[in-house]
Amino acid sequence: MIDYRIKNNGGYTKTMGELVSMLEHSRAVTVEEIKDLTEEDLDKRADGDVNTIGSLLLHIASIEFVHGVISFEGRDINKVELEKWKAALELGEEAGKTIKGHPIQYYINELSAVREKTLAELIKRNDEWLFEENEWPNGVPYNHYYLWFHVMEDEINHRGQIRSLKRRLKKEKI
Repeated sequence: MIDYRIKNNGGYTKTMGELVSMLEHSRAVTVEEIKDLTEEDLDKRADGDVNTIGSLLLHIASIEFVHGVISFEGRDINKVELEKWKAALELGEEAGKTIKGHPIQYYINELSAVREKTLAELIKRNDEWLFEENEWPNGVPYNHYYLWFHVMEDEINHRGQIRSLKRRLKKEKI
């Protein structure tokens, strides 16, 4: 059952717990939205769309993975990691060609594996860490809180796309 309250579920500092609550709520809503999709639903392109629901789901996982590497390890992804996640990160034609042929449980497992690592790392950190300032190579400042807000923002945005694709695919079936 989805919890519709933002609250610290224990073990986290105040703000971190609230952030985790929001991340987990966003994920629960995403999983509820996709849980009954077929492989055909996941792989089909709606008219005029380049991305599939499956590629959007792996994109959500890839963004969380990359932000974990940046915030927990203080580095960018390496060549091996980029090779694994490149199509999902970039989306588009390549993702459409390579991200297909998987049942819904594959995508749920990918999302869950990345989230498990995220939660295992966030529990080790506190509110001060969230507000720690860093700088991108181009000189633009950011903090860890923003990175994790962006993970949630990206998931919610793509869930909207998934809902739209589901409606359009349903119309095409009629």
